Amino acid sequence: MGWLVTILVGAVCGFLAGNIMGSKDKGLLMNIILGIVGGALGNFVFGLIGISFHGLIGNIIGGVIGTCLLIGIGRALMKK
Repeated sequence: MGWLVTILVGAVCGFLAGNIMGSKDKGLLMNIILGIVGGALGNFVFGLIGISFHGLIGNIIGGVIGTCLLIGIGRALMKK
């Protein structure tokens, strides 16, 4: 059940972050991958400054912020 929730939260985070960042739709699989990796990045970055997210909504908030960071980093690297 944990993997299913992770995939669903990743899909939601990827979708929301893509809309916030104005990305063109890359599909469900890319949203899931970006959301999961972005969630890990968000939890890591916020953990460094002493902030932790709990619960489903907290994980979605951290995941969306991390995914936005990931999209921004990807765009910056692609411009060079």
